[in-house]
Amino acid sequence: MAEVRQTVIELLGQLGSSREARQYLKQFASLDESRFAVVKVGGAVLRDGLDEMAAALAFLHRLGLTPILLHGAGPQLDEAMESAGVPIEKRDGLRVTSERVMAVARPVIYRANGAIVDALEARGVRARGILHGVFNARLADRERLGLVGEIESVELEPLRSAVAAGALPVVACLGESSAGQVMNINADVAARELVWAVKPYKIIFLTGTGGLLDQNGRIISAISISGDYEDLIAQDWVHSGMQLKLAQIKDMLDRLPAETSVSITSASKLTRELFTHTGAGTLIRRGERIEWLTELDERQVQALSALLEQSFERRLRPDWFERRRLEGLLWAESGRAAALIARGVDDIPYLDKFVVTPEAQGEGLGAALWQVLRGRFKRLYWRSRASNPIAGWYLQQAHASFRRGAWIVHAIGVEDFGRLERLVADAHQRDSGWEDDQA
Repeated sequence: MAEVRQTVIELLGQLGSSREARQYLKQFASLDESRFAVVKVGGAVLRDGLDEMAAALAFLHRLGLTPILLHGAGPQLDEAMESAGVPIEKRDGLRVTSERVMAVARPVIYRANGAIVDALEARGVRARGILHGVFNARLADRERLGLVGEIESVELEPLRSAVAAGALPVVACLGESSAGQVMNINADVAARELVWAVKPYKIIFLTGTGGLLDQNGRIISAISISGDYEDLIAQDWVHSGMQLKLAQIKDMLDRLPAETSVSITSASKLTRELFTHTGAGTLIRRGERIEWLTELDERQVQALSALLEQSFERRLRPDWFERRRLEGLLWAESGRAAALIARGVDDIPYLDKFVVTPEAQGEGLGAALWQVLRGRFKRLYWRSRASNPIAGWYLQQAHASFRRGAWIVHAIGVEDFGRLERLVADAHQRDSGWEDDQA
């Protein structure tokens, strides 16, 4: 019990919200143990952040969650080959693997696997290194690529056996032929085939950057494949490496259940990415359409009212919608998220209501909705209660924020101070629509 209490204290200290933590723990705990998550870790993270990664995975393990860990060792192999005087050659993004290269690669991969197991066990986590027996493969192109394997099937029994024994599986990217020939497997290919076989709820890529970066070097919080993919890969700043990564993830998600998502984050932010609605990395989902409606019929108003009341657990006044000067509504096709935009002062739209169900928040729909909202409106203002659980997130999104009593008024795209004063005054006196509010 002491360990459980300490775990909860640590979790709440990292997150600041027990409600979110309870929701995610309940959600994850309902899954088959071996289907919680596949975590892919590159060699750069092992080199620069092994302790952080082990700490994050140990924390999950204390919560009763057992991810399957898949690792590469690219930078370590490059260094070993350079030291051994073996030339590095790649074709189509794959490392050409001669017998000489494989002689260097195998001990490097074995050491990387052992280092992960040792780091986990040093933190009290039982771990099992799985070097062989998962990826059944054949040579992809012996003449061009050497001992590079193309995966034919994935054996899950070694992983299930490890999980059943209470051990975290640590899988190396090595394959074998039916005749026992060991082959080098590209880590991205191995990750794709493994998640297609396991069908995990979460796919996690641990990277040094902590997420995919936009043209300004900032982390993109959410990407919806259905809504963002085509526009995103057409951007000039999306270079070939990022295009390839997005294409691989799209290909991966297309063959998985709709609720599966990919998180790209850092080891130090893994817990926040998994257990908070706002996250701490890039969340990628297949997503759903978000429509822009400028007129609402009675059925749509009722659906919006029900969504608001269920999500906020409060009652709206019968005339709440009639008192709005509607600019439009962003409405997710599942009916689990919406952003109501009213006409504001100085022709600047006012974000009247922003609502996402807790389950949809966990899937990243809130972040996707916000991204669509920001794409449509370059200028915007809104208010939130200082006690709002996501008040801190609103502060991060806003260009300017002003506290007045119980409210914080936020603005985006407005710099003139006189105009900002008018926006603050207008937002503060607006009708909330709730029965138990005076404004």
